[in-house]
Amino acid sequence: MPLLDHLRELRTRVVKMALALAAGMTAGFVFFGQAWHVIQRPLCAATIRGYTGCRELGVNQLVLNGPLDAFYLRVKVAVIVGVIISSPVWLYQLWAFVAPGLYAREKRWGFIFLGTAIPLFGIGITLCYLSLGRSMHYLLGLTPGGVKNLIQVDQYMSFVMAMMLAFGLAFELPLLIIMLNLAGILTHERFRKWRRMILFAVFLIAGIANPSPDPITMLILGGGCAILVEVAEFIVWYNDRRRARLHPDPYAGLADDELAPIDLEDTDTRDGSLN
Repeated sequence: MPLLDHLRELRTRVVKMALALAAGMTAGFVFFGQAWHVIQRPLCAATIRGYTGCRELGVNQLVLNGPLDAFYLRVKVAVIVGVIISSPVWLYQLWAFVAPGLYAREKRWGFIFLGTAIPLFGIGITLCYLSLGRSMHYLLGLTPGGVKNLIQVDQYMSFVMAMMLAFGLAFELPLLIIMLNLAGILTHERFRKWRRMILFAVFLIAGIANPSPDPITMLILGGGCAILVEVAEFIVWYNDRRRARLHPDPYAGLADDELAPIDLEDTDTRDGSLN
């Protein structure tokens, strides 16, 4: 395909993604009340100094500072809702733009990747949302006496989005391990040698990626990723066994000073002559 045709194709995909995002944002504006209730619930459901529900001023109260902040808040919530609702559309458009340049085997891997990445990302976000209440209780519970908490909405939303992004991306690690194995880069033997270091790195990354210093949240994130890594190890082990059964290594089991078997007739057939 010529370069201009590639650019036209890219323009078509981008327009479709923009239209899907705009439709999702419209839904976000229409259902702003329900979406905002879901976003603020982890904070308002946490018990701080015996108060819940974001009703006690200075305990767990969200505030806006400027006259335009309320409008910006609605726009940000609409963008978040739009990205989530339209994710199947823009993910497919990205895939449709890349797919024509891939081989059939690579396309199959890509479908597996897309079909698994989205549920794993959703599981990570869901687990993050369920643990946000505990994080709010721990963090705001550290406030000393005589100090009030007036939390800016922008800072709270940034914290929530960072937590969800950290959980969602962390749950993609097992999928990356499997894809490296399917590509022939990572074998189970190599994985087994580095298994302890990989699990240690999982908890280390969980501690770094987690914006909250809450140890319970870090253990939830690290423990969930560790379980998925164990599942990925089993899949890598099974795939290596299947690959070895279908395509046995002719050099396996040979000593260092032993010659490998060579089929002379096959060599003559392929090369035409044997020198």
